[in-house]
Amino acid sequence: MDKFKAMETFVRIVEAGSLSGAAGRLGTSLAAVVRSLAALERSLGVRLLNRTTRRIALTEEGREYLERCRRILAEVEEADAALSDRRLRPSGRLAITAPVMFGRLHVAPVLTEFLVAHPEMRADLLLVDRVMDLLEEGLDLAVRIGALPDSSLVAKPVGSCRRVLCASPDFVAAHREQLRQPDGAQPLKAVHFAGLDSGHEWTFARGGPPVRIPLAEVFSTNHVDAALEACRKGLGCGRFLSYQVRDDLAAGRLLRLWPEWEPEAVPVQLVFPHSRLLSVRVRAFVDWAEPRLTARLGDESIQAGVGSLSTPKV
Repeated sequence: MDKFKAMETFVRIVEAGSLSGAAGRLGTSLAAVVRSLAALERSLGVRLLNRTTRRIALTEEGREYLERCRRILAEVEEADAALSDRRLRPSGRLAITAPVMFGRLHVAPVLTEFLVAHPEMRADLLLVDRVMDLLEEGLDLAVRIGALPDSSLVAKPVGSCRRVLCASPDFVAAHREQLRQPDGAQPLKAVHFAGLDSGHEWTFARGGPPVRIPLAEVFSTNHVDAALEACRKGLGCGRFLSYQVRDDLAAGRLLRLWPEWEPEAVPVQLVFPHSRLLSVRVRAFVDWAEPRLTARLGDESIQAGVGSLSTPKV
């Protein structure tokens, strides 16, 4: 058995999500992939994948072995690249995930520019408002917003954003007295974007005990565009991340409430496996994207950060 080839086959099976998909990526037959995986499992004396007619899933041993295989394959690729010009001309396919709206506003433009500048590259951009497992999903890179739990991943900060409470001018005018300052005495009519907050209350603090405000949810959705539209229509207050309401604040379609009570800014980060695992193409994109996303988020903070817009007179 060619152990190196078998390791590569195993990684491709996981990335493709099926044995037949791996065969297509490797340009070989399904039977050859099946034989290679079986021989690898026999040589290791463990099962790496649990297989049914519909799906495959990594065993605990398979998960550990996958990470080691990826490290070895990446190091071999880097060793080859050191003796060629691939470091200057990255090639291959890049798989990236990002939150839906942030990806549309910021990641997609940066990625498009990268592909124009590197014509031998291809990319898959998956926009979802949930955290995806990079190894299990076969992804190279993620853009994540917020503090990260301890993990084996590397996080490279590119900026920050804030949780911003907003309402339409009509809503502010109609609820002027209640919106003078946070007060937990009565529920607040709210448009609830479930992708940002869970539960049925919002918490605000300004150097003292937090104020918990119960929500009278008029509209709740897991889709940010739908929540923003409901907020613009005056259905209630909404809490969003600053980049999500940047244009609405600038145009006056929404007003920002209680900026002095806003939580601390949350980081925006590029997240990827340990730098020893990085392929040439991933390293090239990280080096390209970091300064460009930082510049974009710098512009973001000017338009929607604390102090950039006056507190509405309520």
